[in-house]
Amino acid sequence: MATLGKYCKAYPLQTLRAYPGWIEKAENARQEPPAGDGPLVTAARSLQDDDCAYVQEDYTVTDGIFKDEHVIFDQVTAKWIDYCGETLHFELPDDGAAPIIP
Repeated sequence: MATLGKYCKAYPLQTLRAYPGWIEKAENARQEPPAGDGPLVTAARSLQDDDCAYVQEDYTVTDGIFKDEHVIFDQVTAKWIDYCGETLHFELPDDGAAPIIP
């Protein structure tokens, strides 16, 4: 069963791909259903710059909100964490949980 983390934030892939150490695992992208009346074969979707991906609380990046499915980037280093903070302004809430929006 998929695990929903406590916090993640969506970003356009173009912004994430700008990181110099970006190594994308496109084969882990979500599956697309077959188009039309074609064969019942699914394949990883083609990730475009304007698609959103999710930086998770552990700084991995997923193609979807679940932190343990469709991981497309897992090269978590101090430089990546710095990029997330300085460039993406990604910051975990103080309690590690998603902020409550009234």
